[in-house]
Amino acid sequence: MSISTKSDHDWFLPEDVRKQLTETFKALNKPVSLELFIQPGVNDEFSDYTAKFCADLARLNDKITFKKQDIPSDRARDLGVTASPTLCLNPDEYHIRFLGAPLGEEGKTFITAIMLVSLRASGLSEASLALLDPLDTERLVQVFVSPSCPYCPGQAMHAIKAAIARPGLVKAECVEMNENRELTERYNVGSVPHTVINQGEHDGLGLMPEERFVVEMVHLKSAEELLKEGKLPGTEGMQTATGYGSIDPGAVDLVIIGAGPAGLTAGIYAVRAGLKAVVLEKSIVGGQVALTPVVENYPGFTAVPGKQLMDIMSEHARQYVPVHEGEGVESVTVGDPAKDEPITVTTARGEYPAKAVILATGASYRKLGVPGEETYFGRGVNYCASCDGYLYKGKAVAIVGGGNTALTDALHLKNLGVDVTIIHRRDEFRAQKPLVDSVEREGIPVLWNTEVEEIKGDGRTVTALKLRNRMTQAKTELPVDGVFMAIGQKAATELAQAMGVALNDQGYVQTGPDKRTNVPRVYACGDLVGGLQQIVTAIGEGSVAAMSAFEDISHPYWKK
Repeated sequence: MSISTKSDHDWFLPEDVRKQLTETFKALNKPVSLELFIQPGVNDEFSDYTAKFCADLARLNDKITFKKQDIPSDRARDLGVTASPTLCLNPDEYHIRFLGAPLGEEGKTFITAIMLVSLRASGLSEASLALLDPLDTERLVQVFVSPSCPYCPGQAMHAIKAAIARPGLVKAECVEMNENRELTERYNVGSVPHTVINQGEHDGLGLMPEERFVVEMVHLKSAEELLKEGKLPGTEGMQTATGYGSIDPGAVDLVIIGAGPAGLTAGIYAVRAGLKAVVLEKSIVGGQVALTPVVENYPGFTAVPGKQLMDIMSEHARQYVPVHEGEGVESVTVGDPAKDEPITVTTARGEYPAKAVILATGASYRKLGVPGEETYFGRGVNYCASCDGYLYKGKAVAIVGGGNTALTDALHLKNLGVDVTIIHRRDEFRAQKPLVDSVEREGIPVLWNTEVEEIKGDGRTVTALKLRNRMTQAKTELPVDGVFMAIGQKAATELAQAMGVALNDQGYVQTGPDKRTNVPRVYACGDLVGGLQQIVTAIGEGSVAAMSAFEDISHPYWKK
């Protein structure tokens, strides 16, 4: 049926979304059956959303069929479905389920799953398929997610791809934690993505590279445990796999390490200058910006979610340069430039002999370093409000910090319905005035001149913070269900230092205005070099680094 024959009020999905999906679904090959199981009185709002969403998808393409089922019913019992809503894809062929409405970021996961199921293609790399081959017993993989977590879709897709590759053995479930509180509490989920395999036989926190996910799912042990036992099973396949992204390991002009604003910009400028380049990112594209709920100071956007902004940048960059997510750099060997020896960048997939390297590894969350912080990480101690905020709706949390990030996170959590208190060690904020005004307007309480001395818990999760007033030295306890750290960042300089790159007194990589480091053919940009540490400055530095690399590759100054 043509979508033009229906007026807008006949549809649940907006017209622009329908047009985009109609174009996407032209690639559908085999039929996809969507079965939604619902129980009246349980998560009705989310069930209604999912039903309308799926009904529209079925109207957009005749290869998609949709049917609602009751809980309880014979069909639900046959499939073992008890959670409402549960959305199943081709349930007679695969165990691919969404427990909860596929909202926000998981909407993309759902659409991608439909495409892969229709194509009957797992999408796993050759390396991952080789690592999956030894599996001979069943695996139930439950990935706990939240709608605003940018890391969650990647982890959920790992499970879904494995379920398509081995339909008789791998069961994949994408579990929306807020709609499945009992299951969330059973596995003590306090941060997402949180992956539970075989009902707790093995679990993992955070987004993993695809091969690591497969290895841990198959062997039910962490990669670290497997390394201690000898070596990771099947890693030979990881070294020789081909077909990853649009460039395989091999000689290139330029390797860019890090896919935040600086790295992506460097990739665009490098390729436009005629260099063969690749961008390697150990986690997700976007870096810290992708975790920012709202960006309000980027020119051209009055207010834009950080993830959306980075999606736009990423889409632009990928038109020029291959961007490899989940491909972390293991080591960099710097050859002698006078002898034309390359800089060899080694990843789990192979080696990239390069003429130059740009470091855009950014920064990581700074920790308080107090008792309980490590113990309760992922179980009440959090660093990403975008990822984990949904878990605390209707609960009490503290935000530690007084800068832009702390206030932005506090406002985001307040908007989600979280009871927020800001704890700041000084007597005034360091954030921009519009954010300070918003916090005051929202009536978010602030504990001034206060430090966290200890994070207390009951063994499972955080229950309180032990506080000390820096002026009076009075000690108190603040009952909370969780705490979010927003006390700044620490430059990710480990790789730079291993290469002999010099740091400045503040612990950032030292560069000149041209972004050259003390090591010939090595450049640095973005949060890694300190300074203002804003998106706009990172973009500018990325372009400068790329053009310096181009200039040096074309006219090597070390040979003069």
